[in-house]
Amino acid sequence: MPPSVNESSPNTNLAGHRALHILSGVAGTIMIVEDEPAVARGVQVALEREGYDVSVQPTGEDAIANLADAAPDLIVLDVRLPGMDGFEVLRQLRRETRAPVLFLTARSDEVDKVVGLEMGADDYLVKPFSVRELVSRIKALLRRAYGELADTQTGRTLRRGDLVIDLERRRVTRDGERIGLTTTEFDLLRHLASRPGRVYTRAQLLELVRDYDDALEQDERTINVHISHIRDKVEPDPSQPRYIRTVRGVGYAFAED
Repeated sequence: MPPSVNESSPNTNLAGHRALHILSGVAGTIMIVEDEPAVARGVQVALEREGYDVSVQPTGEDAIANLADAAPDLIVLDVRLPGMDGFEVLRQLRRETRAPVLFLTARSDEVDKVVGLEMGADDYLVKPFSVRELVSRIKALLRRAYGELADTQTGRTLRRGDLVIDLERRRVTRDGERIGLTTTEFDLLRHLASRPGRVYTRAQLLELVRDYDDALEQDERTINVHISHIRDKVEPDPSQPRYIRTVRGVGYAFAED
């Protein structure tokens, strides 16, 4: 097992793409962008044991070049890569795919987490990490990204003024213009908009987007980053939010009218 992994713990049409993998008996396709062979191999073996089809790209340039052929359902992306770093890789990936991206960061690089989330990453994991936690987060991101939510099976649409949230197609528009949201951003917006007026604490929202029980209090600030990013995209004037209200000292709520 690689030295950076703790052994003690054990595209544009995402839904259609995911369905093809299910029909073929594959749990999903994961792209690992990691330049440390031992780390990449350890993660690859763990994911393949879970039934995933895994491709490993040692550089950002390789990831971009092979994106179309690999057609990943999810991307595990190391921030510190030789040549093109993880931030630039993410920027270019987002031109081609909306697949969830899980950032791998160094423990001391707190700024990497915030910058990555602001640029469109869906989650992050700090090295050294538990393989069990990595697999758990990957499964959670895939569940949210590919329709295993009760709301997406009802065909319902949420509307608030000129903002339309299509739960079935996982699309958001304002004034008829399509808004590109990451998987995490969509789930946060959907959750808030489904219950207008209800106030959610940052801890509650963190549990929603992480989908695991050991969310730490110090990670709650990542919710602020996600909410800020959503506002930048959906609000006519992010400095005076119309849809997502901040409840000081508590959390956030979607406007009732």
